[in-house]
Amino acid sequence: MLHHMIASGPQPVAPFSHAVEANGFVFVTGQMPTDPAAPNAPLPEGVEAQTRRVVENLKIVLGGIGLSLADVIMARIYLTEFERDYAALNALWPTFFEPGKLPARTTVGVTALAVGALVEIDLVARRP
Repeated sequence: MLHHMIASGPQPVAPFSHAVEANGFVFVTGQMPTDPAAPNAPLPEGVEAQTRRVVENLKIVLGGIGLSLADVIMARIYLTEFERDYAALNALWPTFFEPGKLPARTTVGVTALAVGALVEIDLVARRP
């Protein structure tokens, strides 16, 4: 196994590796909508802005190990306001991927997330 910490990546909110790689699969830890350049800055407002920031953070982690969103095979999305934010998330989600090449996905509602976030996303990717 390879344990990856990306120097330019988001500051972890708990003790974990940004990603762990085994047998060509890469498991990317759930990312928060924090700014890697200003980890203590206020979070973006609204689920759309937070989702964009989370995806940017995921792209930083993936890029740090030579991968991209095109290598993602599975995403898990956690929403604190599921009924309110699910439709907005669904409208935005396809914009991050090539048409017709969306990863498998699970989205669940949760009672709370670290740093008061509205959304957290973790990924499974595979080396080509």
